[in-house]
Amino acid sequence: MDDQLEDKIFSQVYINSMKILSKFAVTIPPLSSWGLFRFYLCAIVLFIVLFYLQAAVVWPRGLLHRITTSFGYTRKMNRLQIMTTNSPEKKQSWEQTRDASSVFAVQGRRLKMEDRFVLEENVNNTGVSFFAIFDGHGGEFAADYAKDFLVQNLLNKITAASNSLRGIVTPSQSTKTDCPDDDKENTSNQPKPSSTLTQRRPSIRKSLTDDCVSNGNCNREQELYLNKLGSSIRNKESFLNNNNNNNNVKPQTFDGKCYVENGKINFGKMLTDEVLAADFELVKTAKKTSNLAGTTALIAIVDDSRLIVANVGDSRGVMCDAKMNAIPLSFDHKPNQSREKNRIKEAGGFIAFHGVWRVAGILATSRALGDYPLKDKKFVIADPDILTFDLSYNKPKFLILASDGLWDTFSNEEAVAFIKDRLHEPNFGAKSLVLESYYRGSVDNITVLVIVFKDGKYTVGSSVAS
Repeated sequence: MDDQLEDKIFSQVYINSMKILSKFAVTIPPLSSWGLFRFYLCAIVLFIVLFYLQAAVVWPRGLLHRITTSFGYTRKMNRLQIMTTNSPEKKQSWEQTRDASSVFAVQGRRLKMEDRFVLEENVNNTGVSFFAIFDGHGGEFAADYAKDFLVQNLLNKITAASNSLRGIVTPSQSTKTDCPDDDKENTSNQPKPSSTLTQRRPSIRKSLTDDCVSNGNCNREQELYLNKLGSSIRNKESFLNNNNNNNNVKPQTFDGKCYVENGKINFGKMLTDEVLAADFELVKTAKKTSNLAGTTALIAIVDDSRLIVANVGDSRGVMCDAKMNAIPLSFDHKPNQSREKNRIKEAGGFIAFHGVWRVAGILATSRALGDYPLKDKKFVIADPDILTFDLSYNKPKFLILASDGLWDTFSNEEAVAFIKDRLHEPNFGAKSLVLESYYRGSVDNITVLVIVFKDGKYTVGSSVAS
């Protein structure tokens, strides 16, 4: 109706204008210079009036608006097509699909891809499945380190623990290995599981450095990070040189069989030990090269009807239960949360609002692997939150693990509803959700991993290459 009304107005204005113009034209003597002058003057005036009417009334919602909207949509579609083409010269999307899980990731509007993911169904035929997402910041070094070293150590421990549980002895396990007695060791750094789950706070959009985005200097991100760190801490040299480091004792780790307790694998203790040990090694390695990068970590393990989720940072997991409700699998570690804010304050640090709340005015997540300048004073820590779920009780349809690039544009409930309608797709809706998040305006790297439980079975099937 609006389009018809606009066309009617335009038509009426045009007809009236032509009538006035024709009246002047008829009265103009053919060879009179004055008549020609009047004719052209009136034509110019009418053209200006007509142009103004078009610009002020018709164009904003008329033909020009439709053209520009179509052009903008086409440009976005071209961008999405470029991202999913995966040309060898400039790869911008990554995907893997297995029997019951799939992941899709895009670089998006970032100059670099700093997300990493791991998808391992039925690790070494143990019946245990392992999934992880790492969201790097300040560079790719920390996310690569976590994927290459932390993940491999965990897979080795899972295999060893599973073999021990089944009575399988490998050559590497034939020698005696010391294990902690009655959980006396290695408990000081282990977080206590919360008995009640607090309601999550709304996700805050992450931007590593405002200067990076606004000035287009993302390749100088580490310099900007260091400069901001120097302006936030008075004695930068002693801080960076770590002369008073109280964190130089390597966390203990144990052989895989040490995590077998009462006929089950204690994945919570295993994840905590390995994450803290990997963070220690990452920080030590980063100091040698003055690499300031860090990464979040979201890890999910499925063993029979158990789901164990470890979270460090602001990537997030969500479960769709039997009633199609969105159940949080993790909670974002944001500096302005009461628990995190109090911890940072007790460590002698502070948080400041620079677009979002940041630790020492720099980092938008309060827990991460790496970030060694902030790690030495424990302003940022790597202690994971561990949550365990009984899948036979929740009876989930699927799980979503994603970096915060998704959660900047989707709530938990929206993401669950979106995937629920697209489980029939080859990648269980992971690709569609990523592209929709990009279309909604996410400015970050976006990675989405979907795990589907088929026919009421909660043991994820063996890996099948797509």
